[in-house]
Amino acid sequence: MLAQPAQALTDLLLGLVVCALAIALLRRRVAPAHRYWEFALGWLAVSALGGFVHHGFLVRWPSVATVSWTLISVAIVLGVSYLLAATVEEVLGPGHRRVFWLLRAAGLGAYLGLVITTGAGISALILCESITFACIVGLWGWAASRRHPLALPVLIAIVASGAAAATRVIPADLAYLDGDSLYHLAQIVGIVLLYRAITVARRPATAP
Repeated sequence: MLAQPAQALTDLLLGLVVCALAIALLRRRVAPAHRYWEFALGWLAVSALGGFVHHGFLVRWPSVATVSWTLISVAIVLGVSYLLAATVEEVLGPGHRRVFWLLRAAGLGAYLGLVITTGAGISALILCESITFACIVGLWGWAASRRHPLALPVLIAIVASGAAAATRVIPADLAYLDGDSLYHLAQIVGIVLLYRAITVARRPATAP
C-alpha cells in the first residue's frame, strides 16, 4: 500500500499530464526554442513521477527519503534551468548564452553562498530558485512591454503556477486533501496553460 496515498497519487497524475504534454510538444515542434520547453517539461515530469515514488514508498525509510528528495530537487532545478533557457531564447533570440548563464548563476550562486556560510540544505536550494524564477518573470514582463506574442499567455501560466502555492495553506477540513496534494493538482492548471501558450498562442509567422 502507498505510504502517503493522496500525495503520491496526485503527484502521479501531475507527472503523467506533464509527460504527455512534453511528448505532444516534441511531436509538434514549431520553433527552435521548443527544445528547451521540451526539456523543461520533461524534467518537471521526472520530478513529479519521482514524487510519486517518494510519497508512495520511500518515505517509510527516512535515510532513503532524504536521498530521493534530493534527487527530486535536482530534477526541479534542471526544469527551472530549461525554463530560463527557453525564456532567454524566446525573448532575446538565439545567441544569448552569456545572458542565460549570468541569470542562472544568480540563483545557484545564492545557494552556494548559503551552503558555505550556513550549511543550508535542500529547502534553501528551492528558495534560491525563486531568484531564477523572478528572472524568468522579469524577462517575460519586458517582452510584454514590447508586445511579444507569447508574453501575456506565458505570464498568465506563470501566475497560475505561482497561485498554486497558495493551496498549501488551505485547511484540510475544507478541501478534504492536504496542502501538498492540492498543490500538485493546482500545478496541472499552470502547466496546461504554459503548453497552450507556447503552441496555440504562437503566431504562425514564427513557425519555420
